[in-house]
Amino acid sequence: MPYQLVIKALVSGLLVAFASEIARRNPGWGGLVASLPLTTLLALGWLWRDNPDPARAADFVTGTACYVIAALPAFALLAALLRRGAGIVPALGAGCLAAMAGYLVLMWAGKRWGLPV
Repeated sequence: MPYQLVIKALVSGLLVAFASEIARRNPGWGGLVASLPLTTLLALGWLWRDNPDPARAADFVTGTACYVIAALPAFALLAALLRRGAGIVPALGAGCLAAMAGYLVLMWAGKRWGLPV
């Protein structure tokens, strides 16, 4: 149903807008709001509403946690590059490459460990 997708997009977009507005006023608080699992909880709610399967929901949450851990070094790299005067575009590029590397390592390790990634 198209209207459900529009509602999902609007609610999710409002959360991103809320976090960016807070960050504009106070970067620390904006970071806190952005780090909250609001998006994950929203997606879990949408998933549950569409398909109330506990095993699928558990796999979704486990996969999300694993990918968050895999992406953490990318955020550290991004912050370090910005503090050292790198431009935003090269810093974001390096951060994206680091995140992709973390995801690839996770997907390789996840297959070995039986993780839902």
